[in-house]
Parts: sequence; structure tokens; C-alpha cells
Amino acid sequence: MRHQPSEACVEKRAVPGRTRVGLLLAGLAAGTILLGTPTRPTRAESLPPPWQIETECFGYMPDGQPITRYVLSNPHGMQVTLMTLGATLTSVVVPDRDGQLANVTLHLDTLDDYLRGHPLFGSVVGRYANRIAGARFSLDGTEYPITANAGPHHIHGGREGFQRIVWDAEAVRSETAVGVRLTHQSPDGHEGYPGQLDVTVLYELTHDNQLRMVYTAETDQPTHVNLTNHAYWNLAGAGTGDVLDHVVMLSAEAYLPTDEAKLPTGEIRPVAGTVMDFRQPRRIGERIEQVEGQNYDHCFVLGTAAGGEPRLIARVQDPCSGRMMEVLTNQPGVQFFTARFLSDRFQAGGRPYGPYFGLCLETQHYPDTPNQPHFPSTVLRPGEVYYHETIHRFGVFD
Repeated sequence: MRHQPSEACVEKRAVPGRTRVGLLLAGLAAGTILLGTPTRPTRAESLPPPWQIETECFGYMPDGQPITRYVLSNPHGMQVTLMTLGATLTSVVVPDRDGQLANVTLHLDTLDDYLRGHPLFGSVVGRYANRIAGARFSLDGTEYPITANAGPHHIHGGREGFQRIVWDAEAVRSETAVGVRLTHQSPDGHEGYPGQLDVTVLYELTHDNQLRMVYTAETDQPTHVNLTNHAYWNLAGAGTGDVLDHVVMLSAEAYLPTDEAKLPTGEIRPVAGTVMDFRQPRRIGERIEQVEGQNYDHCFVLGTAAGGEPRLIARVQDPCSGRMMEVLTNQPGVQFFTARFLSDRFQAGGRPYGPYFGLCLETQHYPDTPNQPHFPSTVLRPGEVYYHETIHRFGVFD
């Protein structure tokens, strides 16, 4: 299997028996590393810039519609950039243990690069994230055919999903955060879904290095809704190498087995004794050769009540840079994806991407819920409000 470590890790991993991965796992086992709290201030924290929201034109759509890019900065050196096409994250810059800044989400350089097509780097996915079997569902006795864009099945909202939409946007501020609120009105029948859907996505960068994403939606007819963001993360820095040495914890007791089309079989299977068990921190590459297709692309069952308060469901650490990301959500599932398919067709800053160069933690409802009545429901009815909150919390460790 190809494994290309990040450039900064090559020299550090040459010390026999004392790799950062080994030291990290040993520290976790001994309880000497406290995850979730930075062990010391970073250089960026010692010289804080002011709060900022900047806007710039990123380019124009073929019909002449401008695409705006928003740049959010907090007083601790963290910076988040997003654009109105697809409500897409294009940059999340955070410091490492030595205060060195890097963009830790995969992205492309220009608007033209995005318009040529991409695997949803940082985009909002909807109306329905993940797969729906047979590209159809029945709701209140009516059968709804929806766009088949994955063979005979439906994935990620169809051919013209939310990642292709130019969203309306406005900057927002509070005492503890700066952000952008994006809105879109999806018409009745879009990609086959019933009902007009009014969607809002709020991105907020907080004073304590949290990236908060809040999705809300309302409908005028019964419909199905399942939104997420499809960011690919590499805590060593986008384009620096693969993530097989990243250490992952997932607070999930079960996962959803799938068939050859990656559709859930309906079974909810315990992770205990399987290569899906990340309840204790494990290297991504430690058991990936035992996974079908040598690639994680599975929905993990979180046991979270949809719409409640977010709770910690995942932690990712890069032993080389010392960067750490924790994920909190109020969704019942998370799709863990390790992107074996990535190739040098995509690149940024002169750095081509490759297999395993990013990981996704897509918080969401389960795939194919409209056809699996025992899964937590994704039905939204008039008068109800869909509410999805996910937080990415960044820090460092020694």
C-alpha cells in the first residue's frame, strides 16, 4: 500500500523506537496525555490579531454571477475562509505546536478548479447527504423518484446538489465569534424532492478556536432532509502527505455494514472486535489493510438524539505537528471516510493530492434512512425546523 508521510514528519519518524505515533499511543495508554486541552500557548496566541471579517471576489460563474469569498480571523491566529459557491470551506488555518500555521482542509486554488469538478472538498451537501437506494422513496403513501446519479442509486442530493448552488450570504458578529450566514431556497421538485425547502447554514469562528456549523431548514410539504459538510481534513497541512499516521477516536459503539453499492444492509453491528472499533485512539493506517477496499467509508452509530446539544464524538491528532481536532455534534451518525481514491488530478499550491491525503467526518443521519424505517427519521414536515449543529474544536498537544 502506498503511504506518503507528511514532509515535516520524515525526519522525526527516523528515530528508532521513538516515533511520535508510538509516544502518543503510549501516553494515551498511560494517561499522561490529556486530550482536548492545549498543553501550552502557541506562538500565534502570543501576538493576537484583532477579530476580522474580510470579503473578496473569488471569480465569476459562467453566467457572470460573482462568487464571494469570506475570510474570518480570530485573536488567536486561526483563520477560516469560505465561498458562496456550495457554501464551501476553502481554508481552515490553525497553528501547530510550534506556532507554525497551515491550512488543514483540502481545497483547490481557483474558482475554475472548483468548476471543473471536485469530490465535494469542503462543500455543503444536500438535500440528502449520502446514499438513497434505488433513487426513490415513499412518503405518506406517495412514491417519489429522485435523481439517480450513482448508478441506479442517489447520492449527495443529486447532480445539482447544494454544492453547485450559489448561496446568498451575509457577515455576522457577536461578542465571541465572527461568521457568515448563508441562505438558499430550494424549489419544490428539485432533484425530485417534494416541497420548497428554505435552508440556512451558519459558519462561526469563535474566540477559543472553534469552528461552529449550524444548519436549519423549513419546508412547506413533507420531505426528507439530511445535511452535512464534506470537508477533508489533514492536520499536517493540505497536500503534505497522507493521514495514515493520524490517530483517531470515535465515540461509537456500532456501525452500519453495507453492500457492494455502499448501501446499508439495515443491520446495526457492534464495533467490538472489529476493525471499526475506534473507541480507543488508533492510527488510521494500523488496520486499514483489513478493511474492505482498504478504505474506511462507513457510517458510525453515535447514539446521539438528533437536535439536542452537541457532544464529543470524535478526536483526531497528528503526532507530527501536534495539531488536534475534536468534533462535537447533535447528529445520530458520522460517515468516516479516508479517501483512498484521491489522486494527483487534484492539487493546491503546487502540491498534488494522493491516496489517503485527507479524512472526512461527515456528521449526519444514516444513509438510506428514507427506505429504512427503523433508522432515526429524516422526515421534515411543515411547521417543524430541521436543526443540525456540529463544532470542530482545534488545539495542540506536546
